[in-house]
Amino acid sequence: MPLFSYRCTACNHEFEALVRGAEAPVCASCGSGELDKLVSRIAPEGRSGQFLKNARTVASREGHFSNYSKAERPKI
Repeated sequence: MPLFSYRCTACNHEFEALVRGAEAPVCASCGSGELDKLVSRIAPEGRSGQFLKNARTVASREGHFSNYSKAERPKI
C-alpha cells in the first residue's frame, strides 16, 4: 500500500493517505475528492550504519554484546 501526499483544492488542506488499488482518496478535512497529488520528498541518506558502529564499539568496550546479533557474537 503506497503512501501518497495530497493537497485539497477546495480547502487547501495537506495530508497523507494510504491508497489501495483503484481506491480514490478524499480530503480528511472537508471530504472533497478534488485533490492534487504532491511530489514526495526524498529521505536523506541514513546515518544508522555509523550510529550502529559507534554503539557496538562502546558496547564491546563495556563488556556487553547486546548490540550484536547471535550470528555475529562468535566472531568477536
